[in-house]
Parts: sequence; C-alpha cells; structure tokens
Amino acid sequence: MSRLDSMIRRLEAQRACLDWAAAEIVELPGPVLELGLGNGRTYDHLRERLPDREIFVFERQVNAHPDCVPDEDHLLLGDVQETLSRAGDRLGRTAALVHNDIGTGDAARNARLASRIGPLIADLVRPGGVILSDQLLPAAEGWQEIATPDGVAAGRYYLYRVGA
Repeated sequence: MSRLDSMIRRLEAQRACLDWAAAEIVELPGPVLELGLGNGRTYDHLRERLPDREIFVFERQVNAHPDCVPDEDHLLLGDVQETLSRAGDRLGRTAALVHNDIGTGDAARNARLASRIGPLIADLVRPGGVILSDQLLPAAEGWQEIATPDGVAAGRYYLYRVGA
C-alpha cells in the first residue's frame, strides 16, 4: 500500500472513531481532551461535532492552522507528561473523551510514551468516558477495550471505555 493510501485510511479511521465517540458521550458530562494538536484537523472536527463541549488541547508547540488553535485557557503547552500530570489539579477525573494522537512514526518511542501517559490519562477520565488512541495504551484498571467502528481495520486505532 502506498504511503498516500495509508494516510487516507488512517484519516478515514480517525474520523470514524471520532464520530463514533462523539455520539457515545452525548449524554455524559465533561470536557474533551485532545492530546496532540498537530495542524488542528481533529481539534476542528471535535469542535464541529461537540460544539457545546470544552476542549482542552495538550501540545508541545503550536504549529496548527491559525483557525484551529484553542484559546489560551484551553491550550496546555509543554511536554505532554508534565501537562497531563498538572491537569489533574485543574480538571480532576472529569473528562468524557480523550483523543490521543501523538504517535511519531517510531514504534519503540511510541510504546515508551504510551506506557508513561496511559496512567496519567486514567486519572483524568470519568467513569463511562471514552479514550481513542492512535497507539495501543496499557489498559488501566477498569478500562475495557472496545471494537473499532465498521470499516476501521484492527490495530489502526484503539478505543477504550472507562469503568466505574
């Protein structure tokens, strides 16, 4: 498969998972956490799908399209491990949805990062909340892995629901 075809499939999978998650949390209160702003595509998509939700974005450095940058109250800049650690004081365990999209293309590096941020994410998601990730996360206690929506290949995206 060409790199272009692979990217198209990744973006289609991402959209399908984000749309599924937005529908899943419609009755669940709490903010959305976007880990990795990138150029702002998924942040913009989440704003459109969940217009009444607060969306907090965690990013090392902003390189997004100017129309896709959150206001300073919702942008947590710095190393994701540090900003996630500090976010607990501000947000508690209230997030209804976490979208983790901070993969680098380096499988070993991604696995190390996922093992470090998984527990930090677990401290921020309310019971019933949903986690979407471009990387396999070490399941925390009470997490249930969820099958991806139809048309999303296994291993392309990972979905979890947080138990009580």
